[in-house]
Amino acid sequence: MRTRPLKVALLGCGVVGSEVARIMTTHAEDLAARIGAPVELAGVAVRRPSKVREGIDPALITTDATALVKRGDIDVVIEVIGGIEPARTLITSAFEHGASVVSANKALLAEDGATLYAAAEEHEKDLYFEAAVAGAIPLIRPLRESLAGDKVNRVLGIVNGTTNFILDKMDSSGAGYSEALDEATALGYAEADPTADVEGFDAAAKAAILAGIAFHTRVRLDDVYREGLTDVSAADIASAKRIGCTVKLLAICERAADGKSVTARVHPAMIPLSHPLASVREAYNAVFVEAEAAGQLMFYGPGAGGSPTASAVLGDLVAVCRNRLAESTGPGESAYTQLPVSPMGDVVTRYHISLDVADKPGVLAQVATVFAEHGVSIDTVRQQGKDGEASLVVVTHRAPDAALSGTVEALRKLDTVRGVASIMRVEGE
Repeated sequence: MRTRPLKVALLGCGVVGSEVARIMTTHAEDLAARIGAPVELAGVAVRRPSKVREGIDPALITTDATALVKRGDIDVVIEVIGGIEPARTLITSAFEHGASVVSANKALLAEDGATLYAAAEEHEKDLYFEAAVAGAIPLIRPLRESLAGDKVNRVLGIVNGTTNFILDKMDSSGAGYSEALDEATALGYAEADPTADVEGFDAAAKAAILAGIAFHTRVRLDDVYREGLTDVSAADIASAKRIGCTVKLLAICERAADGKSVTARVHPAMIPLSHPLASVREAYNAVFVEAEAAGQLMFYGPGAGGSPTASAVLGDLVAVCRNRLAESTGPGESAYTQLPVSPMGDVVTRYHISLDVADKPGVLAQVATVFAEHGVSIDTVRQQGKDGEASLVVVTHRAPDAALSGTVEALRKLDTVRGVASIMRVEGE
């Protein structure tokens, strides 16, 4: 074993960073044995230096992250500060000054991963980011390495624990969205400002990363279609139950049937109770991967939190340090296919549509005619009426999303349709 330690700089010491530092200290001997050399925490960049950080030598604390990454003797920089800047500048500077990087920054990777990949390649350094998607669940490395010889056609997953907790509570207790969100906040699953989670931004960033790796093409955050779950109602949950489904916020990345394009999207969807993702409860994450040779694979576990995320960071740290000792690097960007990302309108999917209609003869015929005129085939219809009003629920067969959207707009114009109570996609059949 080499006695000279590999030096590590830690950018950020919040929930994740502090846990990374703790594990590096308490498991120092094990990490050294696994790597082949000791690792030394050489500096910790923070915004509030006066805060007491148990187990961390105060002499290591600095507010000058730029100077830390430019020291020249740092082997690995761990970035857990998040956001676009100054993270992007710090990471590229780390590469320029001889360090490899381990990051948990999903937003930056989704927004400008190409810049980071290019800088890592130019300076022959590693960029690892297992912790950016699905917390402790090993997912990035299996896609980048274990399935590198296979053809991945679909990645379907629950990649945000907050939204899964909310929808699970709505399903199990009958609570409304606001009540479930309040409970998630009280338990620490939701931030004081939950927008990034409940509006789907967090999941969309992860979908961009997963699609890019799975399909060997560049997918940015702006390429991902996004809907949040704020409009999901208790009535939607009840409707899903009536057709043997539950509602999940899904990240879905697919290769087109002709192989000439890909899609990436995040939105609430009904999935059959028989699907493996339907049983994912509380704040857990799970990702379902479909590959030509490997078939169907499922990755499941805690998707957030200090300890789970730190586990992924430390796994990357071990891999990067081993590469440093071997004077090699791991996989970089693979974007050789250069496939275009198709708009949501081209995606083929199913819809569950609830309509409030007049309870009189001929209404169903009118509705069916609208579907036929837009080339959308109906799978099932359920109608209940009372006192001149009725509820009409239609589940479609698969059709282009644009055709389904056009169908809904045409339905709104019918005199006999009082309103569209809810619209939700159906996935996972």
